[in-house]
Amino acid sequence: MNLYVQGFTHQKFFPAEAAGGVPMLKSIGGPLPQITFCPTGGIDLAKAPSYLALPNVHCVGGTWMAPKELMKAGRWDEIERLAREAASLPRS
Repeated sequence: MNLYVQGFTHQKFFPAEAAGGVPMLKSIGGPLPQITFCPTGGIDLAKAPSYLALPNVHCVGGTWMAPKELMKAGRWDEIERLAREAASLPRS
């Protein structure tokens, strides 16, 4: 709420899963529908759609799209594949 008062209507929600995940964002959306979030932290490809289905979630972030092992190995093709897979997730 403090950030909203300062004019920030788009905010990061981290660590999303540890802080209550989808149920917490649903709860926040009731009294504060004017704030949208980018949840990160503990989200993976399987969990992302449930976040993206929320009206107060603009996008999600996650290290699953660019794992350290793939970056270290220079597997940019695999990172691109993972990023494209994430970008193709349906939004509600």
